[in-house]
Amino acid sequence: MTTQHPEAERPAGPMNELAFYTLAGAPESPRELIDEVVMAEALGIGAAFISERLNIKEAATISGAVAVVSERIGIATAATNHNTRHPMVTAAHAMTMHKLTDGRFSLGLGRGIDRAFRAYGLPPITTAQMEDFVGLMRRLWRGETVLGHDGPAGSYPALAIRGAADEQIPLTLTAFGPNSLALGGRCFDAVVLHTFFTDETTARVVAAVKRAADEAGRDPAAVRVWSCFATIGDHLRPEVRLKKTVGRIGTYLQAYGDLLVRTNRWDQAVLDRFRADPVVAAMPGAIDAVATTDQLEHLATLIPDHWLAPAATGSPADCVSAIRGQFDLGCDGVILHGAGPADLAPIVEHYRRTRPSGRFDHLAPNPAG
Repeated sequence: MTTQHPEAERPAGPMNELAFYTLAGAPESPRELIDEVVMAEALGIGAAFISERLNIKEAATISGAVAVVSERIGIATAATNHNTRHPMVTAAHAMTMHKLTDGRFSLGLGRGIDRAFRAYGLPPITTAQMEDFVGLMRRLWRGETVLGHDGPAGSYPALAIRGAADEQIPLTLTAFGPNSLALGGRCFDAVVLHTFFTDETTARVVAAVKRAADEAGRDPAAVRVWSCFATIGDHLRPEVRLKKTVGRIGTYLQAYGDLLVRTNRWDQAVLDRFRADPVVAAMPGAIDAVATTDQLEHLATLIPDHWLAPAATGSPADCVSAIRGQFDLGCDGVILHGAGPADLAPIVEHYRRTRPSGRFDHLAPNPAG
């Protein structure tokens, strides 16, 4: 038996320009997705993205669970890594999801974190590997038998999916740096940007994706670019908002702060001071998972306000205004990041009441369709 937010009692038509991440943060059980996905569909949120963690958020299992508790919501892994499974396993996973959902699924890949791969005994992922892997997937889904493949993604004597017949399974890429953005434009169907991108950065990287698509002879409009936009309304408790803002960006600064600072053209000296702070240096894990409220309040003094500004905050009307701003910057969709449907309900309801008629009618349920 699932429970629903009062504002999600009546089914709402899909808004395929909006999405959310199921099992955001550190859930106690993957079963939490059941209520989340049911409520998201009732609210009219168009897609559920799945962020893989190698604990209780393994992407293939979560994808199947979302499929069977939903009727029309789009589904995308954003992201899994191609090097943690054999290509045949990944190809079969995507084909199974494609058939199970009647075409609502997109296989989403990402580069991952080199430090984690070294710990697992895996080589870091390169742009050339991902491009080669995409080519393999598309050939297998078309029904080809791939013999004697020897490329950046690996060497494979024989690959084939029995029964595949020109299946068109959209591919999504989570992209950050210039090489990944260009890769997304030239050979993926959708690109997911990173959280806490400034307006200038967002407009610049959207243009980079579309330009790469055009240079590859593709229709730039056919490559959907998703803003991953932190959405933290003021109806949430202050300590929760602190975790979802300061805690979240603090974790990014721990993991790949140099890339985020470089991409946003922020001041490297601020990042250096953040890392040198004794509270940060002594943190025993990801900040948003282990920091206390007192520690987060201290860390807030180290992070400039303009670093936290690229987010939807305040009243539902304020949040909706910020979300609309992402479309004005060129994004095709907005992932309401860092909150589940129960927390997003008042924002989504306000968005629906003021949604421009007809603007997004061309978007398919599949988030990379």
